[in-house]
Amino acid sequence: MRDKIILLVEDNPDDEVLSLRAFKKNNVTNEVIVVRDGQEALDYLFCAGAHAHRDTSIQPTVILLDLNLPKIDGLEVLRRIRADNRTRLLPVVILTSSKEEQDLLRGYGLGANSYIRKPVNFNEFVEAVGKLQLYWTLLNEPPPHTANA
Repeated sequence: MRDKIILLVEDNPDDEVLSLRAFKKNNVTNEVIVVRDGQEALDYLFCAGAHAHRDTSIQPTVILLDLNLPKIDGLEVLRRIRADNRTRLLPVVILTSSKEEQDLLRGYGLGANSYIRKPVNFNEFVEAVGKLQLYWTLLNEPPPHTANA
């Protein structure tokens, strides 16, 4: 699964560690790229800033996007992903602790493929991450690469 990258956009160090532990407990072998704010997520996706020399032909299979991010919030990151032909078809799963109905509505309105509230219980979180990985990296048929669209 090394060719199916998971982009984890998460600013909370504890949630990052929990996510990576959950991937490990589920034997996820995909490469997981972690970015810690909205600007870094966009730099990674659009090969800018510190990621300017990244191979533009390799895009994540799925983006796990938190909403409450520094610099640029998750909903704005999602809006920019959907506004660009190179990334508009990438699967984006909002993975957040937000219980705000407005976030849910705006996330789907901006084109999120899924919206998942992070379970508080670690075992439930591990189970949720396992299901996410199974669906998005094994079962789901991703869109073709659209860098030249």
